Amino acid sequence: MPLALPRLLLACLVAVVAAPAPAYASPGGGRPYVRGTETVPVYDYADAVRESVWVQTSDDADEDGSPDRVAVDLVRPRTGPGVKVPVIMDASPYYACCGRGNEGELKEYDENGVITKAPLFYDNYFVPRGYAFAAVDLTGTNRSTGCEDVGGPHEVAGAEAVIDWLNGRAPAFAADGSPVSAAGWTTGKVGMIGKSWDGSIANGVAATGVPGLETIVPISAISSWYDYMRYNGSLRASGYPNYLQSVVSDRIAQCAAVTESLAHDSADETGDYNGFWRARDYRPAASKVRASVFVVHGVNDLNVTTNQFARWWDELADAGVPRKIWLHQTGHVDPFDVRRGAWVDTLHRWFDRWLQGLRNGVEREPRATVETAPGTFTEARDWPLPGTRPVTVRLGSGTAAYTDASLTEDRAVADPAADVPGRLALRYGPLTAPLRISGSPSVRLRVRVDRPTTQLTARLVDYGTATRVQYDRGEGVRTLDTESCWGESTAADDACYFDVAERVVTTDHAVLTRGWQDAAHHVSLRFTTPLRADRWYWITVPVDAYDATVPAGHTLGLILTQSDPEFTEAPNTGATVNVDLARSTLTLPVTGRASLKPSSAAPHTRNGLTAESRSRHQLPHR
Repeated sequence: MPLALPRLLLACLVAVVAAPAPAYASPGGGRPYVRGTETVPVYDYADAVRESVWVQTSDDADEDGSPDRVAVDLVRPRTGPGVKVPVIMDASPYYACCGRGNEGELKEYDENGVITKAPLFYDNYFVPRGYAFAAVDLTGTNRSTGCEDVGGPHEVAGAEAVIDWLNGRAPAFAADGSPVSAAGWTTGKVGMIGKSWDGSIANGVAATGVPGLETIVPISAISSWYDYMRYNGSLRASGYPNYLQSVVSDRIAQCAAVTESLAHDSADETGDYNGFWRARDYRPAASKVRASVFVVHGVNDLNVTTNQFARWWDELADAGVPRKIWLHQTGHVDPFDVRRGAWVDTLHRWFDRWLQGLRNGVEREPRATVETAPGTFTEARDWPLPGTRPVTVRLGSGTAAYTDASLTEDRAVADPAADVPGRLALRYGPLTAPLRISGSPSVRLRVRVDRPTTQLTARLVDYGTATRVQYDRGEGVRTLDTESCWGESTAADDACYFDVAERVVTTDHAVLTRGWQDAAHHVSLRFTTPLRADRWYWITVPVDAYDATVPAGHTLGLILTQSDPEFTEAPNTGATVNVDLARSTLTLPVTGRASLKPSSAAPHTRNGLTAESRSRHQLPHR
C-alpha cells in the first residue's frame, strides 16, 4: 500500500519519478502488459491516447428528428500494432454538475475539447496496465444529446449503445460530425463500474444482456427506482424524478415530453407501482444478465437503502450469475474511501479475471467480505451467511395501540422503557449470547386502523454501549490531511487522493435498520385498498437488509411508529393503530443459536391507548 504523505511532498515526488517507457507488441501480437496471472504497468500514462467520440443511439428522446448521441471521453494506452485492450467504463450524469468521488472531481478539457482529466483513479491506475477507460456522459447530460429520464430506457439505451460501438454494432462521430472508424483497438470486452447513479445504470445495462459487457461493479447502486423513491407505497419526496433531472441536465427545455412524463407518470398522488416504474426496475430481467457482478454497499446507507442490493443479489443468485459482494458499515461511501489498499487490489484482480481472462482464482475465493466492527472485515462463503435461517418471535401478549405523532428518529428510539406517546417499543433481551443478523428482517402485524391508511414504520435498535461507525455524520467517514497515489499522474490529472478514515463514536444505542409500508398498499403496490376501521388486517412491513452482531448483554429493540418526517413525506393522518401483539411477529435472519423472547411490551400504553401528539411535517433530506 502506498505510504500516506503530505500533499506538497507527494506532488514533488510525482513530478520527478520517471514514467515507464512505452511497450509495444511483437509483430505477431500478444499482451506485453501481462505477467503471469496479472496485468502490470508498462504503458506511459502521459502518452496515452485521449479522444472523444459521440456514439449514435436508436433513440430520439428530444424529438428533434435526429438520433441521440452519447458523448464518450476515452483514455487508452498507446499500444502499438497488434495489441487490443478491454474497456473499463463509468457512465455517469455527474461529470459536469456534481463531480465524482470524495473530492468531487469533474471532467476537464483542453482548448480543443479533448479530455485532460477524467475523475477518479480508474484511468491513472488501469491504463498503464493495458486497459482503456471510457467516461460516458449519460443521455441528456454534459456533452450528450437526448433527454435524461432518470434511470429509464433512454439513459440505459445510451450506455448500451457505447458497448455496441466498442463491438462494431453502432456508429460514432467526431465533434465536427464526421464519422469515426470502428474501435479496432479494443477487444470489445467491457466492465462497467460506478457509485450511486453510475452503478445503477450499470445494473440497468447488464439487465439488457448486451453482448460484450463482461462484468459490472455497482457501488451503492439502485436496482429498482421505485424502491428508491417509494418505500412500499410511501412517498419519499414529491417531485423527486423531476428534481433529479434538473440537477444533472441542462436540456429541460428540449425535453418537454420526458419532463412531463417524469412529473405525471411517476404517480406521486397514489404511490403506485406502474408502467413508469416497471421501466426503471432492473430486477425482473436478472435472468438476462450475462456479466459477472461485484456488488458493494454500505449497510448504513440511508440514500440508496440496502434492499437495493439485497433483492438484486437474490435475483442474480437465482439466475446463477457469477458474483461477489463487499459490505461495509459506513453509509453512501465508495470502498476506495473505506478500505483503499484492499479495494484497489481486489478490483484489479476482478477486472483481470473477467476482462483479461487471467486465471487468478478471484472467483474461487470467499464470495462475501463483511465489515463486522469498525475496521474489522471477515470473509464468508456467501451472503447472507451460510446457515442463516429465519427465526420468528411474537411481539408480546394482548393488544396495544399508538396514535400517530410524527416522531423524529431520536425521539422514537429513545430509552425503550420510557413513556413516549406515538410509538410501541418492544424489547428482546438482554441477550444471553451474541445475535448475528444477516439478511432481510420483516415485521408481520395484525392491526386495526381507524383511518383509510397510515404509514407503518419499523426500526430495529441495538441497545447497549459499543464503539460504532457514526454513519449519520459525513456518511461515517472523515477526510484526512494526508494523501496516497494510485496510478500515474500528469500535470492535468494526478492519481493522488486524500486519505479517508472511518468516523467512530461510542454510543449507548444504534438504529440497525428500518422499514416502511403504506397500509393501503398492503394487498399490492400496484393499487390501494383503503382500510375499514371495523376490521383487522394482516400487514407486513419489510425491513431493509442488514448484517450485524448484537452482542450478548445488549437488548434488541423493535420500535413501531407511523409517519416518519425525516425519511418520508407520508402525512400524519392522526390514525390510531391497534396491534394484536400475540399474533404479530418479528422475523429475523440469524445464524447460530438464537433465543429471543419478548422482555417487555409497550410500557407506555394504558388500556391499549396512547396520548396523541402532533408535530409539523418536514420534508426528507434529498
